[in-house]
Amino acid sequence: MRALLRLYQNAIQKYPMGSQAVQTGLLMATGDVVAQTVIDGKRLHDMDFVRVVRFGAIGTCLVGPSLFTWYGFMERRIGTAGTSTLLKKVCADQLLFAPSFIVVLLSTIGFSQGQSPKKVKEQLFATYPDILLNNYKLWPAVQLFNFYLTPLQYRVLVVQLVAIFWNTYLSWKTNSNSSEFTVVEIDKHSI
Repeated sequence: MRALLRLYQNAIQKYPMGSQAVQTGLLMATGDVVAQTVIDGKRLHDMDFVRVVRFGAIGTCLVGPSLFTWYGFMERRIGTAGTSTLLKKVCADQLLFAPSFIVVLLSTIGFSQGQSPKKVKEQLFATYPDILLNNYKLWPAVQLFNFYLTPLQYRVLVVQLVAIFWNTYLSWKTNSNSSEFTVVEIDKHSI
């Protein structure tokens, strides 16, 4: 286990964005597998593996690099210490980044599914309010903890571990015809 941890630490030091992008892709794919098996009730051989790969690719190419860049930007522009700095980071994350990134992520998922721009827009109008509301039920507390206790190089990992549940929710929400989601689930930072 120590060797694995050392390998991970070396990777994030040598290739910070790349390693965090890959970990995000793997964890987003995991969220989709959970959505298909636990929520949709599919057996492993019935799963839509293209959907798993698509979700993983979005994590690797969009979500991981975006979170890595955003967290670095906040560290440079807002600072690193103090209660007011911590609160500014959480507010910036939840009031600036989250609402806009959710639109980008949902649009990317829709287009990757082959939806027309009109259908993507309809899906956004149908799902965005619930997703943003659920975002605010979880992520401010997670980010308060994350920005306060977690070193910068591990923040994407912490978010993505919590986001396995969020990614499950996003996968279910973006792959179902239902716009109703009654269980208070997890949020964004799989986004």
